Amino acid sequence: MTREEDDVRRSDSIIPCFVCIELIIMVGTVLVAYYFEYTDTFTVHNQGFFCFDNTYMKPYPGPEETSLLPPVLLHSLASAVPMATIVLGELSAFVFQAEFVRQERTIVTADCCSLSPLLRRVIRFMGVYTFGLFATDIFVNVGQVVMGSPTPHFLTVCRPNYTALGCRVSSQFINTQELCTGSPHLVSSARRAFPCKDAALSMYAAMYTVMYVTIMFRAKGTRLTKPVLCLALLCLTFLTGVVRVSEYRNHWSDVLVGFLTGGAIAVFLVCCVVHNFKSPNPLCKKVRSVPKPVCVMMALPCVESPLEKIVQVHSQKVHEHPSCFFPSTPDVLIATRSVMSEV
Repeated sequence: MTREEDDVRRSDSIIPCFVCIELIIMVGTVLVAYYFEYTDTFTVHNQGFFCFDNTYMKPYPGPEETSLLPPVLLHSLASAVPMATIVLGELSAFVFQAEFVRQERTIVTADCCSLSPLLRRVIRFMGVYTFGLFATDIFVNVGQVVMGSPTPHFLTVCRPNYTALGCRVSSQFINTQELCTGSPHLVSSARRAFPCKDAALSMYAAMYTVMYVTIMFRAKGTRLTKPVLCLALLCLTFLTGVVRVSEYRNHWSDVLVGFLTGGAIAVFLVCCVVHNFKSPNPLCKKVRSVPKPVCVMMALPCVESPLEKIVQVHSQKVHEHPSCFFPSTPDVLIATRSVMSEV
């Protein structure tokens, strides 16, 4: 078997499996995220509050588009920065013939179609990242719909009629269905604070990119380059949470839970789905004389024993001069008699 044949593997099932399974899962994930985000299919839970609660009486900061970090900018950065990093990283690795790229094999799916290692890795990493981005959005929307946690400016947009509700003291709890007189759209948006979506998406994008840069970039002489890039991304993520809290759009607890949600999804996908951006079973080596791959689990150092060395030297001398080490029987008898006479 030649080197070219060893680096090429024929598979007629990879395209059907991708179209029938992977693509359907991706489309279903996108549809679920769309229904949570842009439709009223799932009703937000009406969580009650205490009368005159100062926690929810912060001033209304305005629509999301007027924020220092609007959703369009955040979603664009969360999508473009990691994908551009993956494409540039894989192209650089392919040009410099990195070891983790050479471990991949070209898959031939038909007489005229083939998937090169570069194309396979780019599709794999970007596909998993896109799936995780929509999965993070679904997790956050589920939490917001189920909890219905009010934002810091909830009472400002809710504008409840305290007299009709019978509020006399601040310790009185109100949990009626019709308690707000403000705009229904603003009230519904003000009930989706926990967890913070912007914090979750930004942390997911930052963690996925940071883990990719840390694991894959191995250029010499750049000891501080990777820490600077990683810390810059994490700093931008932290600033996202600061902006959300300073504009009274979320509480600190909402931001922290959003960070944990996005970071956990990113770590899970990197460690368990794409296997730290490496080929599956990188320690398995295919031996020519063995028909099946042999997995080398651990290579321990070999220490030569002094006793074995003495035995090897002795056996070599015996092989070269057998008469010196194995004398004839008369010689042995004469030597034995002389020793006995001396005794």
